[in-house]
Amino acid sequence: MSKTLILDEPHVLRTEIRTLLEPGEGEIRVRVAYGGICGSDMHYFLNGGFGNTKMQGSMILGHEICGRVDAVGLNVDPARIGQAVAVNPSLACGTCAQCQSNTPRFCTDMRFMGSAMRNPPIEGGFREHVICTADQGVPYVGNALEEAALAEPLSVCLHALRQAPDLKGARVLITGFGPIGALCMLAARHAGADKIVVTDVADASLDLARKLGADGAINTTISGALAAETAEQGTFDVSLECSGHPSAIADTFAATRQKGTVVQVGMLGAETVAPLTQIVTKELNYRGTFRFDTEFAEAVNLIASRAIDVRPLISGYFPIDDAMAAFTLAQDRSRAMKVLFDLS
Repeated sequence: MSKTLILDEPHVLRTEIRTLLEPGEGEIRVRVAYGGICGSDMHYFLNGGFGNTKMQGSMILGHEICGRVDAVGLNVDPARIGQAVAVNPSLACGTCAQCQSNTPRFCTDMRFMGSAMRNPPIEGGFREHVICTADQGVPYVGNALEEAALAEPLSVCLHALRQAPDLKGARVLITGFGPIGALCMLAARHAGADKIVVTDVADASLDLARKLGADGAINTTISGALAAETAEQGTFDVSLECSGHPSAIADTFAATRQKGTVVQVGMLGAETVAPLTQIVTKELNYRGTFRFDTEFAEAVNLIASRAIDVRPLISGYFPIDDAMAAFTLAQDRSRAMKVLFDLS
């Protein structure tokens, strides 16, 4: 039997005991150890979805998961049983034009764990057992398995950095210091950024940014706080906008130098307005970034080796029986960065 956390409607969570299923050909079953609460999970919990993606019935959330292989299907090496893995939540079809052009993140038939983009929704990872393809279970050789739960958000950040020029010696601005902003900062430092300044509206987030090595941490609720960075057409080579908030977007364009790059990482689920005058007159390179491809395996290895140390981002652990408390803490930016379910 396998315990599962289910969201029936916004703010309504329950656990259910389900029959334990066996993996099919080319599949593995993972005994989930840890699962991180993501911003999209929070949108489903609070509002039933985001933008045009709305839950149409009960669903299992969670796509930031790791654990150990406890069963394998036909044509999978039985030696994998017991292996620690981070689970890649993306399963592209492999046959559409986007997959055939080596951009599976744009797959037209994507199956992504814990998402209501399909009906019925693809089941997520907040449960004791998950069945996935053997390739989705990426081996993890780190000392602390819980850190592997952050592989998915880190892979998002690594893909975002690939939309920018080489960061070696660069001045980088990061607006919005939630989990994605924090991981972007760690990834930018690993990529060789010379100076990193972050902005946010929460003092607790800015305090963590300083502890993680930010060269500057600015509270943008203070009038004129960014004045020195926006003077003379901006000072940053690359800006990573991780909040999706219109005021933060405006800040990034003002603070990025002429011919610099702005990567839009965050979204609020609603369309907003970009300052076209700045884009045109400063000849800015404005890039979007969507999910990840090969970066997932890279993220797993960077975390396992602690070349990128995610430990300071983990704020607490909860059993799925205490899911309401976990989601409550995850909403509190004064106390939490990344909250994990502990199913180990």
